Amino acid sequence: MIILGVDPGTANTGYGLVETKADPRALEYGVIRTTPDKEPAERLRRIYQSIKDIVQKHRPEEIAVEEIFFFRNSKTAISVGQAQGVIMLAASSNGARVFCYAPLQVKQTITGYGRATKSQMQYRVRELFQLPELPSDDAADALAVALCHYHSRWPLRKTLQ
Repeated sequence: MIILGVDPGTANTGYGLVETKADPRALEYGVIRTTPDKEPAERLRRIYQSIKDIVQKHRPEEIAVEEIFFFRNSKTAISVGQAQGVIMLAASSNGARVFCYAPLQVKQTITGYGRATKSQMQYRVRELFQLPELPSDDAADALAVALCHYHSRWPLRKTLQ
């Protein structure tokens, strides 16, 4: 099975594809970037089209999206919520099931500590997937949410060590 993990954002949206045959392995990961000089609708369209292209290319059966967390700035929360909406729409366009996970749950699953820093998440994701280099924080979060989903759906499989 292939799981697509997504860390939503309007400026940077992380994505990570994880194959779950024996041990989970990272197939591809990266960041979809938009620029603030573009109109919000154009930025959302770019995120939508990029996720849709990834879904069409790799055909993930399930998609795991990190939920938005509390923002002090309501404008930021709204824009990230809009990005999450277009991501879920694009991801489900091929019939894949979409699941959402709170950042605290993802961090707890990956590091054993729900308040792990971005840096701790990056290093742990690199270690778990045996990546040659440190992924960006957005890509690491996307791979982490995919791995969290894997362990949430099949908890009796190999524990994270």
